[in-house]
Amino acid sequence: MKSKLYLFLFLISGQQIFAQVPEDALRMSWTVPSGTARQQAIGGAMGSLGGEITSLFVNPAGLGFYKTTELVLTPGFGFYSGKGSFRGSDATSDQFSRFALGTSGFVFGWGDKYSKWSSKAFSIGVNRTASFNNTIHYKGLNNYSSYSEPMANEFFNYYVNQRTQNPGKSDKAIIDDALNDRSLSLLTKMGLYTYLIDVKPGSGGAGTVYSRAEEAVDLNQENTIKTTGGITEISMGFASNMDDKLYIGGSLGVPIVNYHRTSTFTESDAHGAGNNEFNYSTYAETYSSKGVGINLKLGLIFKPVERVRVGLAIHSPTWYSLKDKFSSTMTTDIDTATGRTKVFSVNSSTFFNGVDPEYKYDLTSPWRFLLSGSYVFREASDVKKQRGFITADVEYVTYKGARMRSGDNSNDDQYFSDVNKAIKASYKGAFNFRVGGELKFNTIMTRLGFAYYGNPYNDNALKAHKMNLSGGLGYRDKGMFVDLTYVYSLNKDVNFPYRVDAPRLNTFADLKENSGTVLLTVGFKL
Repeated sequence: MKSKLYLFLFLISGQQIFAQVPEDALRMSWTVPSGTARQQAIGGAMGSLGGEITSLFVNPAGLGFYKTTELVLTPGFGFYSGKGSFRGSDATSDQFSRFALGTSGFVFGWGDKYSKWSSKAFSIGVNRTASFNNTIHYKGLNNYSSYSEPMANEFFNYYVNQRTQNPGKSDKAIIDDALNDRSLSLLTKMGLYTYLIDVKPGSGGAGTVYSRAEEAVDLNQENTIKTTGGITEISMGFASNMDDKLYIGGSLGVPIVNYHRTSTFTESDAHGAGNNEFNYSTYAETYSSKGVGINLKLGLIFKPVERVRVGLAIHSPTWYSLKDKFSSTMTTDIDTATGRTKVFSVNSSTFFNGVDPEYKYDLTSPWRFLLSGSYVFREASDVKKQRGFITADVEYVTYKGARMRSGDNSNDDQYFSDVNKAIKASYKGAFNFRVGGELKFNTIMTRLGFAYYGNPYNDNALKAHKMNLSGGLGYRDKGMFVDLTYVYSLNKDVNFPYRVDAPRLNTFADLKENSGTVLLTVGFKL
């Protein structure tokens, strides 16, 4: 494990309780967008095919194939489940379901016989470009580290410094000062407040900083994380067609972010209560992030010969302005010498004058570059005569290029500089692949697709990817079309319950998420 990737990611810096970490940037960029039922059935490959409203969010040049007006609606429903593997133990998360939104909107196409650009099209649509619906659960026995370890290390450095500057100062006075010191992290303060972190009295007035959980050695650890929400993007696009050979288009997107997370991490003495000064400690957190962004997509599609289409698209970074809210509670149960227990609990608002903090920051997502090709069987201007196609997309995403900065006038430049360095060190550019095809039998169509989203982590020990297998049916006749698709997703990722200080190694869970999504698209030619 490359320790340099985890220099500060667990301890939240100072009284300002910064919650932005590299994982936030990845959450906003390692996404699998939804689309219409037809587009999802062919693996989401829409970079060169055109003639589909989802082109607005993939390669807007595809809108140039339109010569008429179209209304599209795509409701859907998703089913989610998963499994976590942590230190040799497996645990299954709760199953749940959520409404899913696919691409919906209008496309207005018209011909222009007085211009070499023979047709033009304008579109406005909405799409769920990211879904955050997920439940993570894992547990296991850990005799290597505790989530209190970095808290104890941080307070140890503080304690030594205070002892050096004030040799006669009592341990209680040092702890009291630490609880009000803006230089210490919130988690360390909560650990001190609940006696998870403490000082053993020593000779000559100097004590020993320790963690009660670490002294228990064998710890049962359990983590449950539930996330909901997503990114819903509203987009407007325009495209033009030159002699049915060259199609050029662009779109302006406005993504709206709504993310909510609740998490509960517990570690307890694996030997049970009554044999030392630690029974269990629980850290529960509620976090939400809302905001809005803006992005630009440009693309072209070229038909060098009939039946062949080549597409190229560039997605600019999305420039987000986000507002986050945060609250947490820590509870520690301590065994006493008499066998009785004492439970101490504290809320994060205790350190913020009784209110939960809010903070603003700006996030710039990675660039995306898309190259695509399609082969159309019996290519003809009359789509009724076409018999099908195969199509594929290759996409490159610069995950390590994401950046954060303060969203207000606070003096947070150094913190966000450290976060950005960690993003660059933690992630890498990765390729995504999408392929699909359609066969047409008069008014009925059958479709199959596959998509693979590559590993964004720079550390070879972290194995992650996302895969979609999809299939569907379509019906088109007399200006109306109906498409039905099922997408089965197999995702693999990792989760770190906490981070320890280098050169110590971090422990993490391997996650497997399985989900199914049913999409129904209904459209009308107007």
